[in-house]
Amino acid sequence: MQEETKAFQKLLSLMKELREKCPWDKKQTFQSLRHYTIEETYELTDAILQENTTEIKKELGDLLFHIIFYAQIASETNTFDIAGVIEEVCEKLIKRHPHIYGNVTAKDEEEVKKNWEKIKLTEPNNTSVLKGVPKSLPSLIKATRMLDKVSSVGFETDNKDDIYKKIHTKIKEYQEILLDKKEIPDDTKTYLFGDLLFSLINSARLLKINPEEALEKANESFLNRFQAMELLIKNDNKEIPNLSVEELRYYSRQLLQL
Repeated sequence: MQEETKAFQKLLSLMKELREKCPWDKKQTFQSLRHYTIEETYELTDAILQENTTEIKKELGDLLFHIIFYAQIASETNTFDIAGVIEEVCEKLIKRHPHIYGNVTAKDEEEVKKNWEKIKLTEPNNTSVLKGVPKSLPSLIKATRMLDKVSSVGFETDNKDDIYKKIHTKIKEYQEILLDKKEIPDDTKTYLFGDLLFSLINSARLLKINPEEALEKANESFLNRFQAMELLIKNDNKEIPNLSVEELRYYSRQLLQL
C-alpha cells in the first residue's frame, strides 16, 4: 500500500508541475482533452483485444494520467479535486454493492446487475433506466447497453422464438430493398436496416454473444482473407486496380483451396 500511495503522489506532483511549467499542458481544457481521452480509450481496447499485457499496462497509465489531468484542471477553479473524485466513486460502489456492504443477498451476477439498476433509479435526477447510456456511444455498443439495462429490470424484449420470427420478417423486408423489388425512400431503407440490426443485437444478447466482439472477429477475418488475396495477386505480378470483377472472384476462390 505504501508503494501504491507513493506512486500515486508522484503522479499528482508531476501533473501539478506540468500545469505550471509546460506550455502545452497549461493550455489544455476539458474540451481540448476529450478527443485525446477517446483515442487513449480505443488504444486500451486494441491492447486488450491483442491480449498484450505490456500495452495494457501502458494504456492504463495514459488513461489514469487523463483522469488526474481533468481533476487538476477542476481543482484550479475549486470545482472539485481528485480526492473528491475518489471519495465519490467509493461511496457509489459501497451503495451499489449492498450484497457486500449491506444485508442484501445476490446469488449470481444477474442478481447483482438487477440490484445495481434498481439502486440507480432511487438516486437523485435518475428518471430512467436508460438515462446512464451515453448519447455519444457507438450505436452498436449503445444498442447492447440499452438492451442489457432494460432486461436487468425485468423488461425482456423477446423470447428466442419471437425474435427469430422478427428477424425473419425483417430479412424479408430488407430483401425487397436489396433486390429492388419496389421503390422505397432512403430514410425508410435506413430505418429498416437499423431495425434489422437492432433485432440481431437483441438475439445476440439472448445467446450471450457480445455483438461488438463478434463484429470485430468478422472484421479481423475479412482483413486476413483480403490481405491473403492481395498477396496471391502480388505473387502473380498483378495489381488489384487492374483486375476485373471475375478475376478478383477467381483469386477469392483460390483462398478456399489453401
